Amino acid sequence: MFCLSKGLAAPVGSLLAGSREFIARARKHRKLFGGGMRQAGILAAAGLVALREMVGRLAEDHANAHRLGELLSEVPGLRVDLARVQTNILLVDFSGTNLSGEAFLAKLQKAGVKAVAFGPTVARFVTHKDVSAADVDEAAARIRKALAE
Repeated sequence: MFCLSKGLAAPVGSLLAGSREFIARARKHRKLFGGGMRQAGILAAAGLVALREMVGRLAEDHANAHRLGELLSEVPGLRVDLARVQTNILLVDFSGTNLSGEAFLAKLQKAGVKAVAFGPTVARFVTHKDVSAADVDEAAARIRKALAE
């Protein structure tokens, strides 16, 4: 199974792949649990756009995440394992800032940068189709400035 909304910019949706027998069992279980949608054509159309047009640009999201990791690894108090940045998800260890997770994320939010906690001293950043290379540079500059204050 893979998700069309993560990285492919569809509003919702996932695909389940398998043998004919597996899919038949999955459909039965979906109905047992109340799953199913009426008029799913609009969502299916968004899924088709995601598969046809967005897959080719995933490398851009991955490159943007890596670039953000490079920039943030230069910020005092932040640590990034660049070898682990292989998708559009970036994990940043901020333990060197001596800030709590709440305080760290509040500084970022005040600077206009969104991230979420991924542990007590790790923040998760995600790049996607609406985040350009220029946005990455801007986010890194804002983070650097916010932590220096």
